[in-house]
Amino acid sequence: PPEGPRKKKSRKHQRFMERRALLVQKGLLSPHQRKGSQAPTVGLEARSMFTKAGSTTAPCSSNVPKPKEVISPSLSPSTSPDSIARHHSVLLLQGNGSSKGVRMSSPVLHPGKYVAIDCEMVGTGPQGKLSELARCSVVNYHGDVIYDKYVLPELPVVDYRTRWSGITKQHLKSAIPFKSAQAEILKILKDKIVVGHAVHNDFQALKYFHPKDRTRDTSRIPVLNEKAGLPIKASVSLKRLARHLLHKNIQVGRKGHSSVEDAQTTMELYRLVEVQWEKELAHSQPPRSPSPITDPTADSSQYMDDRYWPPDLISSSI
Repeated sequence: PPEGPRKKKSRKHQRFMERRALLVQKGLLSPHQRKGSQAPTVGLEARSMFTKAGSTTAPCSSNVPKPKEVISPSLSPSTSPDSIARHHSVLLLQGNGSSKGVRMSSPVLHPGKYVAIDCEMVGTGPQGKLSELARCSVVNYHGDVIYDKYVLPELPVVDYRTRWSGITKQHLKSAIPFKSAQAEILKILKDKIVVGHAVHNDFQALKYFHPKDRTRDTSRIPVLNEKAGLPIKASVSLKRLARHLLHKNIQVGRKGHSSVEDAQTTMELYRLVEVQWEKELAHSQPPRSPSPITDPTADSSQYMDDRYWPPDLISSSI
């Protein structure tokens, strides 16, 4: 046979032997295995194993996708939000227990389970004393805006409260109806851990009740107050916490608040003490039963049903 083909075959065999030696060195291939059984071993499966071992020298390893980082084999995409709090305390016991190491692992857990919300209200009803939703902003764990819309109240607006809400008559000309906004927002909040500042006001404007153990109210997190050097039991404004802990000024000027900025700030504050706070919650909260609310797109009248109201509230109204 011609000289050329023999040299080509020899080079191919040489590359094969180099890869085989590398696999043997990594402990992925037995050095006593017969030559005839090598082909299946150094195929796709072996290359995948070789990639997971962390090497980048094999020529064919670039075609194998890098496996995703996993913090714990016990966590899966279907892990319930309640398990996350308990898992934080487990993470603290791993390694040196430093908060820095654990905080870095948070995005690998379930960042999609966390959202922060802030709503702006206008006055309706007699003398404009009834608060109704006029704008709602929702951001994700990283502060990216995933929802921000102006909402048309169900009753005529008496007081736009522009100095605080930032809402003007012009904004509501293109606003969507409350029912439509409510359905969209509740769909986002379903099964999420919702972060907010005095968030019960936002839920009230949405005519919605969110499970308590999936709610993180930054106005009621003692760890934040302690970190800011403020009284632990005091109800501190978002503006004050942002100035003390994030060193930034929000809600300035006379043009009103920005619900996007407030939601982002709230999430920043939560992430600042996330590990410590979740650890404390994991020890203080018992396991909860599934929420009775399963369809967030249903008509809002279901949320006004007696079964969703606290028993003491029902008895006082009878």
